[in-house]
Amino acid sequence: MSGTSTPGSGTGSEGAAPHEVAVLVRPGVLPMELGLVHQIFSRARAADGRYGYRVRTCAPRPGTVTTDADFTVGVEHGTDVLDTAHTVIIPASHAADEGADVLGDGMREALARLGPQTRIASICTAAFVLAEAGLLTRQRATTHWLAVEHFRRRFPDVLLDPDVLFTDNGRVLTAGGEASGIDLCLHLVRQDMGSAVANEVARRTVVPPFRHGGQAPYIPYPAPENSHSPGTAELREWMLSTIDRPVTLAALAAQAHVSVRTLTRRFQDEIGMSPLDWLLRQRVGLARELLETSDLPVEQIAARCGFGTAAGMRRHFIAAIGVSPRSYRATFRGP
Repeated sequence: MSGTSTPGSGTGSEGAAPHEVAVLVRPGVLPMELGLVHQIFSRARAADGRYGYRVRTCAPRPGTVTTDADFTVGVEHGTDVLDTAHTVIIPASHAADEGADVLGDGMREALARLGPQTRIASICTAAFVLAEAGLLTRQRATTHWLAVEHFRRRFPDVLLDPDVLFTDNGRVLTAGGEASGIDLCLHLVRQDMGSAVANEVARRTVVPPFRHGGQAPYIPYPAPENSHSPGTAELREWMLSTIDRPVTLAALAAQAHVSVRTLTRRFQDEIGMSPLDWLLRQRVGLARELLETSDLPVEQIAARCGFGTAAGMRRHFIAAIGVSPRSYRATFRGP
């Protein structure tokens, strides 16, 4: 992979210098993201005990840099450290990422210092920086789920995948949210130094070495509504009141005293989806709530939500959320 086979790539071979990692920060940086990069890479050791990485924090204007918390950080290095960095990681800065001038305050000049083989990664909304710099054009990328629609409007030529924890295009990588930065950094350690080292770093950090699923389990799941178009409101209330019962599109149309075609058109106009798709979202949403807040067995939840069987619920739940109901419950309620 580009940037990992350069001299000093941190493989732990005899005489190899540590892989140089530069963390490029800006005013308003998220402290968790800044800290997790140092936490993961600074714990990566080769079999002979030598550290695989040297991590340095830099800024276009070194010195005191504000964070999005009530404290500042002191940044010693300027962007000259980017000249020799093998990997550059940009944490999010909520104060700047989604603004029009995301490459202002020296960021454009900083990125111009990177060599063609330098590996570069963003965490959370720092994907806006990479996209604005043209590094994600026609590339697969992700960002925090709250910023997805804004990102799509600004960068329609980026292949945005809002569900995954991170993406890897070889030289350019992106992570979805703050904690996804841990997944991304472990992924880089795994590529550079092998699974054994990455797993040991994960154990020391008390995090899973690899998380299955994506951002979907953390995204609120309401159906889009249009309060100015209440034409299907009465039918939707009835659907919710009978959510545990199987229903067909023809039965819904009969309940609304319209044709199937008319009902489908009205739902599409008002809700943005078909009646059965809307009902499925409500069932998944109710299942999520019951998995989080109740001790009901999965079989009972499946019946109460209209899935019929636990197997049926599992199939639809994985398709919508990316993980099984039991895994979801373990994440949000505990084993």
